[in-house]
Amino acid sequence: MALASSESLEWSLPVASVQELAIQKLDMVPLRYVRDDLDQTTPSNPSLRVPLIDMNKLVNPEFREKELQKLHFACQEWGVFQIINHGVFDESLSKMREQVQEFFDLPLQEKKRWAQKPGSLEGYGQAFVTSEEQKLEWNDMIFLKTLPLQDRSLNFWPKNPQEFRKTLESYSEDMRNVAVSIVRFITMGLGLEAQNFCDTFKEGTYEIRMNCYPPCPEPERVIGLNPHADISGITLLLECGDTPGLQVLKDEHWVNVEPVNGAIVVNLGHIMEIISNGNYKAPDHRAVVNNSKQRMSIVTFCYPNPSVDIGPAEMLIKSGSPPVYKTLTNAEYFHSFFNRKLEVSFIDSLKI
Repeated sequence: MALASSESLEWSLPVASVQELAIQKLDMVPLRYVRDDLDQTTPSNPSLRVPLIDMNKLVNPEFREKELQKLHFACQEWGVFQIINHGVFDESLSKMREQVQEFFDLPLQEKKRWAQKPGSLEGYGQAFVTSEEQKLEWNDMIFLKTLPLQDRSLNFWPKNPQEFRKTLESYSEDMRNVAVSIVRFITMGLGLEAQNFCDTFKEGTYEIRMNCYPPCPEPERVIGLNPHADISGITLLLECGDTPGLQVLKDEHWVNVEPVNGAIVVNLGHIMEIISNGNYKAPDHRAVVNNSKQRMSIVTFCYPNPSVDIGPAEMLIKSGSPPVYKTLTNAEYFHSFFNRKLEVSFIDSLKI
């Protein structure tokens, strides 16, 4: 029996598997997925590329200053970049991709063993489905809280594939290390004392969403993931193949984020936008689908330590800029997000 409309965004109503719909080889998509209401802004010049940052150059004193300038530009003008030489072994990335592929290849009934339950966004299903009439996204996903250890709900962690849990544990640690390194250089680009921010992300919370975007008979009429900005500090995205689908909004045009072999896509979340006092922006982004190839991605949402307040960095305020955003406790920040109306801009609601 279908559940009634959920009261907040902290849990989601169960919906049909998009993978199962795709297997049926439909000529037309079901009405609930048709998104003729969406802005179909033409992507800008295909030669426009998301900035590429080399971590080796950031850690090398000889090249650091020039690469930091590139990073500062990427954060100011784009809010998103791809990073190479990030320190995670290719083998670790490949293993995680394989486990995600194997999970989504399982029969539906097996995947449903790890389905979302009322009261939680964790598990297999779709996120933020709050009513029976709501338009749906063309994706299936599994969402899990991975760090710190006490945040894990292992009843949502698949035991099949056999290596899934072990691989996800290891991958979470890798992503935390990458996040701490990136935050160090992002805050240096702002002229801030980097160590304090690194420490808060070392002790932060990490959540991983694994997405499956099946092929669609009418890709131009659906959306894989609605346009949105993230509420994290930063978000790390690993593509599972070379099929593009992620798009970022730049100067009112959607720009394809082309997969780069071995790279991790980094996009800034609202917490980093607030810390920077609006100098850096969390970009709107979305996922589109195609009619021939399935796309999968692994997305890690990286948050600072929950005991740390979220507000503009003191050094930026002391240097004469008035604060653009309120300072909130972690609990106030998340309460504001999960209990807002979907049509209200979250970041605007936090402005002074």
